[in-house]
Amino acid sequence: MVEYIRKLRTLPFISVILVAVNVGVYVFCQLPGNVLYDRGCLSAVEVIVNDEYGRIFWAMFLHADTSHLFNNMIILLFMGAMIEREIGHLPFTGIYLASGIGGNLLSLIGKIIGNNWAVSLGASGAIFGLDGLLLAMVMFSNRQMENVTLTRVILMICLSLYSGFTGGNVDNLAHIGGLLVGFILGMILALYIRVSGKQRPNTGYGGKGEY
Repeated sequence: MVEYIRKLRTLPFISVILVAVNVGVYVFCQLPGNVLYDRGCLSAVEVIVNDEYGRIFWAMFLHADTSHLFNNMIILLFMGAMIEREIGHLPFTGIYLASGIGGNLLSLIGKIIGNNWAVSLGASGAIFGLDGLLLAMVMFSNRQMENVTLTRVILMICLSLYSGFTGGNVDNLAHIGGLLVGFILGMILALYIRVSGKQRPNTGYGGKGEY
């Protein structure tokens, strides 16, 4: 019974819930009207003039189209599940959301400085936060993850950033902001685990515009 409960605790249900929420919000957005887009997209005008600071949070749950949604959710589902099993549900949730907010804050600052009044939306800031978190885990954690190496993680991040900078209608500042927040928080978490000696049990992974 204890072993069964332990296995249930390692299930990446937060990743699944986040995917379900994003998909549900997108389905709701397809109904007539643009209520969620109008009230949730990251807009410098609305944040500065109308004090709608909630957009900094809500924008990470909105997506422009099916392809935009699918690309983000497939990464969240698989990479998110792996990381969640490694660090636990609460740290994973906190770092994911903080990365999304951090990415949107840097995007907002960039919009203000660059006099850019276009709106942006998407979970990629939070997704890049997971990239940064994974990089920090590989660099500072004493736990090995199967098939996850420093070279592979750096290459993945570089390719993702390159794709953003060479693509159109992409909020690259949100990507960079999320990446930095995820890396910093991941480094703090990894160092804390090493110093405190708190290590999660092996889960099978051990041994390893729009945005």
